[in-house]
Amino acid sequence: MANLYIGLVHYPIMNKHKEVITTAITNYDIHDIARASITYDVSKYFVIHNIPAQRELVRTIMEHWKSGFGSTYNPDRKDAFTGVELVNSIAVVVRMIEDLEGMKPIVATTDARTYDNTISYARMREHLENEGRPVLVLFGTGYGMTKETMESFDYILEPIYGHGEYNHLSVRSAVSIILDRLRGEAWWNK
Repeated sequence: MANLYIGLVHYPIMNKHKEVITTAITNYDIHDIARASITYDVSKYFVIHNIPAQRELVRTIMEHWKSGFGSTYNPDRKDAFTGVELVNSIAVVVRMIEDLEGMKPIVATTDARTYDNTISYARMREHLENEGRPVLVLFGTGYGMTKETMESFDYILEPIYGHGEYNHLSVRSAVSIILDRLRGEAWWNK
């Protein structure tokens, strides 16, 4: 089975006016995604932020749960942070995975639209289960990553469609749904 890595990208991100911005760290994104990552056996969860003060905020939050009061108040949370890594760019993440794995990962991202290189969850799951090349799935914050950034990736995972017309999930929700589709129990085979 191929190793799965994920990254939460805060730059370069689009805002609702299609301007390039850096989004702020959200406390819930850090620990909710960390908990989902350990549940679905993600090799590493990268929090990708280009501003040092924001990375320091993440360190402070993580230390609270790893060794501060939070570590005794909720010990399970401490375990969730064992696979979280703070980095300043997507390029650093790709290099780190290449160093760990001895090969460049397949890089995929998510979007609410389809593209020429859109891949189904079934196909990506099949790759993860049957091939050895690691996969990095990147999740954008704000209104998503810039078009130029997304064009540099190998694949875009197909959109998540609900039953209704509205289609703008929180990143925490999207990560959990996608991890379940890629690594969850094959309930449809039961």
